[in-house]
Amino acid sequence: MADASDRLANLQMLPNDLIDPLFAATVQATEEAVINAMVAAETMTGIENHRVIALPHDRLREVLKKYNRLAQSDQ
Repeated sequence: MADASDRLANLQMLPNDLIDPLFAATVQATEEAVINAMVAAETMTGIENHRVIALPHDRLREVLKKYNRLAQSDQ
């Protein structure tokens, strides 16, 4: 019904105090996606022989552990 511009649409909203968990879930999902991308990245060579080295997983794990970003089972 988004295209029904000739009618009124009913709208329901969450109160501000209930939206915080939604924001927290968004932050956690974004953080997880960034970490997954860093872990999955491989060393590659691009244009003009420009080389980008993949992150060493052991060093990444150290940093994540230092900032308490690893699950207990991952430590």
